[in-house]
Amino acid sequence: MYEQVSHSLLNRILDQLNPEIRKRDLRYFYTRLGANFYAIHSLYKLLYGHREDFEAQMVRLVEVMARNYVERRKSLKRLDIEREARSDWFLDQRWVGMALYANAFADGLSGVETRLPYLQELGVNMVHVMPVLKCPPGASDGGYAVSDFRDVDERAGTLEEIRQLGRSMRKRDMLLTLDVVVNHTSDQHEWARKAQAGDPVYQDYYYVFEDRDTPDLYEQSMPEVFPETAPGNFTWDEAMGKWVMTVFNDYQWDLNYRNPAVFSEMLDILLFWANRGADILRLDAVAFLWKKIGTQSQNEREAHILLQLFKDCCQVTAPGVLFIAEAIVAPVEIIKYFGEDAVIAKECEIAYNATLMALLWDGVATRNAKLLSQGIKSLPAKLDGATWLNYVRCHDDIGLGFDDADIARAGYDPKTHRRFLVDWFTGRFDDSPARGRPFGENEKTGDARISGSLASLAGLEAAMVSGDDDEIARRIRLVVTLHGIVMAFGGIPLLYYGDEIGTLNDYDYLDDTSKQGDSRWIHRPQMDWDKAEKRVQHGSVEQRIFDGLKQLIAVRQSTRAFADHNNRELVDTDNPHLFAFWRSHRRDLDDRVLVVANFDAESQDFDLSALGSRGRFGQAPMQDLLGGRVTPTEAGTIKVPGFGLNWLSWRR
Repeated sequence: MYEQVSHSLLNRILDQLNPEIRKRDLRYFYTRLGANFYAIHSLYKLLYGHREDFEAQMVRLVEVMARNYVERRKSLKRLDIEREARSDWFLDQRWVGMALYANAFADGLSGVETRLPYLQELGVNMVHVMPVLKCPPGASDGGYAVSDFRDVDERAGTLEEIRQLGRSMRKRDMLLTLDVVVNHTSDQHEWARKAQAGDPVYQDYYYVFEDRDTPDLYEQSMPEVFPETAPGNFTWDEAMGKWVMTVFNDYQWDLNYRNPAVFSEMLDILLFWANRGADILRLDAVAFLWKKIGTQSQNEREAHILLQLFKDCCQVTAPGVLFIAEAIVAPVEIIKYFGEDAVIAKECEIAYNATLMALLWDGVATRNAKLLSQGIKSLPAKLDGATWLNYVRCHDDIGLGFDDADIARAGYDPKTHRRFLVDWFTGRFDDSPARGRPFGENEKTGDARISGSLASLAGLEAAMVSGDDDEIARRIRLVVTLHGIVMAFGGIPLLYYGDEIGTLNDYDYLDDTSKQGDSRWIHRPQMDWDKAEKRVQHGSVEQRIFDGLKQLIAVRQSTRAFADHNNRELVDTDNPHLFAFWRSHRRDLDDRVLVVANFDAESQDFDLSALGSRGRFGQAPMQDLLGGRVTPTEAGTIKVPGFGLNWLSWRR
């Protein structure tokens, strides 16, 4: 929109741009900048309008956007234009992702490129290559303690290899997702080193204090993220002789976004990776971006303003690039990271559906869908122009972030139920087949999170040790069914490497002194390619899981009702073991799929009368998209196998 004050400022800024930049073809850049500048100026003013150098900082900001636009390759600019023409392209049902560590999956970036045919065989066309940026050995937090945001860790490969991976993936119509850690740096980063040497410019890049007075004020309301291994939120730096905010680990320094120079630096880094071929940027720890005394310093309004600014600025330079919000917070908060009071996403187009993930594991432990159904009812509606990233397992721990009110509505005591879940998944509960480990146990509160591979948590490890073929078959069905729910739920399903072949817990981490204190390494194994080869051996565990997921993906990608257009409707069933919902195509309501999953080991009856007015389908034969026809009984029920899944379709 046109607004006189902001556009007068814009004209002054453009006059001050580097002459070498102004010589270039900036037609699309000027058009997008003009369209977005009022929003950019308004948001920037909310954060930094009180500063005397406000206009100079805005000149720097626009120059960052312009320079990165000039450096953007023509092929990427063409892709930007194509995606602008169809802004909801990422809501399509054809996208299926996998998250992997380059080194663990394939010995580095070049190895990932050679394994792309394997991913295509499965049907995966979006690859999240987890952190590959330079980190200090032994103090990397799994790649999230970055010492150089513009270089690849030599253990993973080179910048040229990541460019080549991106080019190879685009030829195959695959999307590349990369991480940018926007909340903190390693204490070995150049900015931190300069701060340690006494440079006040770079000390202002962080939250740095002479004494404990201000840190103690923050501590009164800030929770501890890792109370077991990194208690408190501040660390005394001997070299600097000052306290520095370190919310995650003592070697990860939190960035101070009250300083506009930090925002410009991080925007430059985001655009740097967009220009290296990233289709999607995963923004790590976004809930923590703004710290405020007297609050938990999470989910603050200013954090959302920062994300809106990042998005608006990226829309000017690289509008084809999407953002993922890595915010593992309560449902009422996570929905805000799409951007409030909007139709299209004003902050991040994609957010992790950690609520669904945790609820699925509750269903596994309880063998019922009571809390799952209740929790989904309480999940706030997302924007039309945004989508969920749905997953069963990821590289991190499993947190039990359900709402206490939902737990109570499902008939449980919240504290007791969470304790039960931790005990069940870590083998402390009698007769539990799960083989997980606790993570981040808090002795003060009794809270804990859960580590373990998907297959081991789902009972496959115990079944294989026992040699019980029937139990192995049941646990394979459970693994496939859990994936079938996230494939159909609405959003982009995200697999975790190794789950497609039933990878079990990796206990070797206990022999590594740098890892043995962090149980999450139990589910971060080296990919076993000999095991993967068994996917072609008929009857093997690997073949049954791989082919099961391959079928789910193929059917999903050909089923229009699975595109994510807020077209999901939960079905209330009288059977607590069953979880059911409709998916329907937005332009053809007769093109619909009924998804029914059974969390019990025994087969269960689904009463079609639960479909209400849609019961007009009566006893007509139904096509299970996963194979064969299903005919209701005279009583109007269908039987769902133990740990089984149906994707049912009717056509009138």
